[in-house]
Amino acid sequence: MIPDRIIEQGTLTIDGGRASVEVRLPWYRALPASCIAGATLTIDGVAAPADSLRWEMNGRKFTFAELVPNTEEWWFPTDSAVLSGELALDHSAEHKVEVGLVLYIPYIVIGADEVLHIEERDAKTMTARKAVAA
Repeated sequence: MIPDRIIEQGTLTIDGGRASVEVRLPWYRALPASCIAGATLTIDGVAAPADSLRWEMNGRKFTFAELVPNTEEWWFPTDSAVLSGELALDHSAEHKVEVGLVLYIPYIVIGADEVLHIEERDAKTMTARKAVAA
């Protein structure tokens, strides 16, 4: 619904062999974690391996399998989540970052046992920064 705002400009971060970017919900209402059906992270045409992807929101990290049953955590339109994956990047160069999201909208029923799902993509070019040690 709001795909051009999925990726937060200037948030590409490198931490060792992992790259991450902040993402925003492309929907106007909050969704429980169980409605985050999947994501992709591609940088300079190279996709992060699906099994390396992690989703961080509300200060907690999850695999996508861990999100499926999770109805306790919520993603709000005003909050950024962090999508990360295993990708080796040069921190001084500009990179084309692409994020794809698949979300289920639980309160819009479109058929017997079926709710609306949306698939959105965004792409931005930005320079990576090194992660700051906590």
